Amino acid sequence: MSTSPAHMSEARRYSQLRAHLSYLKLNDAFDALPRVLDQARAENLSMTAALERLLEIEVEATESRRLAARERFACLPEPWTLSDFDFSAQPGVDEKLIRDLATLRFLDDASNVLFVGPPGVGKTMLSVALGRAAVDAGHRVYFTTAAELAAKCHKAALEGRWKTCMRFFAGPRLLIIDELGYLPLPEDGASALFQVINQRYLKSSTILSTNVGIADWASAFGDATVAAAMLDRLLHRAAVVGIDGPSYRLRHHQNRADSLRQGVNARVS
Repeated sequence: MSTSPAHMSEARRYSQLRAHLSYLKLNDAFDALPRVLDQARAENLSMTAALERLLEIEVEATESRRLAARERFACLPEPWTLSDFDFSAQPGVDEKLIRDLATLRFLDDASNVLFVGPPGVGKTMLSVALGRAAVDAGHRVYFTTAAELAAKCHKAALEGRWKTCMRFFAGPRLLIIDELGYLPLPEDGASALFQVINQRYLKSSTILSTNVGIADWASAFGDATVAAAMLDRLLHRAAVVGIDGPSYRLRHHQNRADSLRQGVNARVS
């Protein structure tokens, strides 16, 4: 069966196009090419429209992979977003301030955010929600607890990787340090935390949640000089969010207990 030169030319063009896409590692566009060409023929698309549709598939796939990579790197402990936070149940939170922080404008001038309050009031949820917003916006984010950060720094110092460790913690556009003050830091923990804060000072933003009031940092961390130096850098450009309200977890347990009690009463009656 003979093939006309025109058909041979189209076959060669198609083969070359696939080869170009493969060479450039545009794998999603490579896979979508037959489908897009069929759509172009069926919908009578212009060459420009067909090309835009093909490249849109590649761009969306690339962004999806990059988002997945940012999510893995961030190590956020929960998939919380700001819509998960019940402001009506936590009247101690300044909703207007949180909404403003959610615009991520604080990242533009390397400002910090400090969430201060007792356990269970939503400090971690708000920190993670802001981290999630930053990840979705294309920023590199990393979440850690204060105890984990101190342990990693201590191990790096023993293994001669101190500078590498400092570069790692200096890298993310947003570093979230959770649970400061919940567990006692090791002897060199406060110093390590200060050096991480100092590395990031005026360069990148840090969100820090703590149950220790700012006035009590000196006694809580056992070194007044380090505590003062750390606070000086954190508070230079910072939004301090004090939360003094009911515990989410205690309220959840109470609501569950009430539901069980009502169920038992209903069966008895």
